Amino acid sequence: MPDINITIIDRDKKAHQISVPTDMNMNLMEACKSYDFPIEGICGGMAMCASCHVYVNSNQLLNNISDDEQAMLSEAFHLKDSSRLGCQIQISSKLDGMIFEIAPE
Repeated sequence: MPDINITIIDRDKKAHQISVPTDMNMNLMEACKSYDFPIEGICGGMAMCASCHVYVNSNQLLNNISDDEQAMLSEAFHLKDSSRLGCQIQISSKLDGMIFEIAPE
């Protein structure tokens, strides 16, 4: 499968276009970490810490939030309507061209 291109906006509001493979069963948190963005992922992707909090530009992704993720987000700082946990967003071809912003610490 081909790679997809997504844009990550860092905490300094600088946009970075990255290429991510769709065949490695990665999530957005892992993709960001592989490019050394400041996403911690303290809980290892279990939706238990919100240290991979991002904002997304897609209603499709905002409508598919699990109860566990919603509960964790309710305790996160800097919450917006577009908030998601990067560890809960699986890399797939449907993300191609999307923009994600890393939430403030």
